[in-house]
Amino acid sequence: MFKNRMDPEMSVFRDRRMVFAAVAALVFLARLAPAEELAEASVDDATEAVVAAPEEPPPPSPPLPFHSIEGVGGGAITPMAYLVNPGDECHVFGKPAVALTYVNLGQKNLSVISVTETAFERVEFGYAADRLGLGTLPSDIHTATGIDLAETDIWLHHFNVRGLLVKENTCAGDIPLPAITAGVHFKVNGNIEDVNQELGGGTVLPTIGYRESSGVDYTLTATKTIPPDVLGRPLILTAGLRLSEASQLGFLGFGDEYRPTFEGSVALLPLDRVLVAYEFRQKTDPYARIPGLIDGEDNWHAFDAALILNNNSTLVAGYGIFGTLANANADGSWWLQLKHEF
Repeated sequence: MFKNRMDPEMSVFRDRRMVFAAVAALVFLARLAPAEELAEASVDDATEAVVAAPEEPPPPSPPLPFHSIEGVGGGAITPMAYLVNPGDECHVFGKPAVALTYVNLGQKNLSVISVTETAFERVEFGYAADRLGLGTLPSDIHTATGIDLAETDIWLHHFNVRGLLVKENTCAGDIPLPAITAGVHFKVNGNIEDVNQELGGGTVLPTIGYRESSGVDYTLTATKTIPPDVLGRPLILTAGLRLSEASQLGFLGFGDEYRPTFEGSVALLPLDRVLVAYEFRQKTDPYARIPGLIDGEDNWHAFDAALILNNNSTLVAGYGIFGTLANANADGSWWLQLKHEF
């Protein structure tokens, strides 16, 4: 009897326990599904975050090339096809660069202030004011002619425009091209005409070929960097052609006939912050000679060593073999330049 009376109650208890277990399972599954969705959402969010993470900006380019004594990007005496501080595609203008240069030319000296500004990553505008100290030339003229020159220096102003015609590594078929730049260089000699007038009333210099106190040079320059995976360190090769009427870059004025000359350089970065270079500039003789006063021109050779001080500045030292400059030898010349890019 007792057993028969308890069986229904036990059955009910078991039924209640099964219902409770079923409800608990449903609650667990209901909670589990959102957790799985949340986990999937978290993975998706993390993936999107990784994909959307901005790339690190490239390291800044070194402040090269430096300024030539004529106020363009290059070495000390020749241009390179690379433009100075060209900026980026987000800005019309790059930031300007300025340089101060001093050259000891033996009996003479040269001081230069130059500035460049590049637009659209393709057009470089440059200006340089060059003051050439004449050294012993006035006294040699007095000895030869009895004329006392009022001038002890010559000012030559350079106004330069260079355009990047071909970007480096643009391909022609399977051949990566060098950077190619064309330049127009307006030059104004501030006081050579005064010297001409003092020398026999303006009759002496025209007899040897002098025609104008201003002139225009035209340049075409190609530069190619051999990457470090070829030679272990970056090697920069430059070759160029110049058309000019100038005598001694224009310090002695300009003739009336254009002559083509070759110029080029080889530069190596043996260390990340050091550049060494050799430059060659062919010269011609646009003027006849006045013995002891105006002698022929010689080809120029220059050796440069540049130290990259930081991301904006370079310090350059150099040695030059320049041959005769007017009345005196300028071999063994040396120079210093400090250039800063803003």
